[in-house]
Amino acid sequence: MKPHEPLTSAPSPSFPFARLRRYRTSPTLRALVREHHVAVTDLIQPLFVCQQRTTPYEIPSMPGVYQYALEHLEEVVGAWMCAGIRSVLLFGVPHHKDAHAHEAYDVDGVVQQAIRYLKHTFPSLYVIADTCVCAYTDHGHCGWISPHTGALENDHSLNMHVQTAVSQAQAGADCIAPSSMLDGVVGAIRHGLDCAGFPTVPIMAYAVKFASAYYGPFRDAADSAPQFGDRRTYQMDPANRREALREAQADVEQGADFLMVKPALAYLDIVHALRQTFLLPIVAYHVSGEYSMIKAGAQCGWIDERTVVLETLLGMRRAGADLIITYHAYAVAQWLQSENAQWP
Repeated sequence: MKPHEPLTSAPSPSFPFARLRRYRTSPTLRALVREHHVAVTDLIQPLFVCQQRTTPYEIPSMPGVYQYALEHLEEVVGAWMCAGIRSVLLFGVPHHKDAHAHEAYDVDGVVQQAIRYLKHTFPSLYVIADTCVCAYTDHGHCGWISPHTGALENDHSLNMHVQTAVSQAQAGADCIAPSSMLDGVVGAIRHGLDCAGFPTVPIMAYAVKFASAYYGPFRDAADSAPQFGDRRTYQMDPANRREALREAQADVEQGADFLMVKPALAYLDIVHALRQTFLLPIVAYHVSGEYSMIKAGAQCGWIDERTVVLETLLGMRRAGADLIITYHAYAVAQWLQSENAQWP
């Protein structure tokens, strides 16, 4: 047979029976058999509100991400909602910090004010309140530090988080998201919310939060870096998969309604493991370091930002994430406005 001469007979019996390329012969067929999509409705946009800002402040390590004053929220969040964003994860940058994180649960704290403003201005916006105290303590840790040992005291710190969660619910938060990884924090908050008259407010647990180097830019955004030591005694060791399942199981038993994995990209195996093990919605947090790496590569002209972002988020959905928290949410919503709000 001459080179490139077409076959004149059927392939030999050893030829693979399944021709998977049949599924790829046209754009319409590829769309019909597509298993996963990234949709705007899957995305949650983080939002930083700062009491000390009079103009939006761009985070140097996170191009395109800002701290906003209350008076800027109507314009900013209004634009997000026009693009299709329906949910935000709210972080506060307080004016004052102290050892007991008083502003975290102050009725007039920055997050409480922002919640009331957002729910009044945008009643249909789903406001998830990040519930931690590291940004409110003068030492930057997620609870009470023992003066005797210099270590974070787990059980003595739970009431700080309960008070914070209840105050956020009283302000109108739709969902509470405890992020400290303290033992028992989900159960304590569930009990506190129920006793305060908020039994229907769900808890989005940071169920599997690793002690990760990917958080660096976020600590600039939230001004929450620890002033000594690190958070490895309460955030998870990145090497442990079985322990991640135990952490998630503990939160399920304590009343969590959503299970989050943070970070997402380096821990897609954990996202998949939770999806295979639990029936609760799984949330992947596409964190600041992951965001900033993509932005830096795009600014250098090394990658196409749009395609890389969408491919990255699609990988999280394919791993099993139902929802994705990402700083790219607004950009993705704008990209998808002409594409029926989903990709591909």
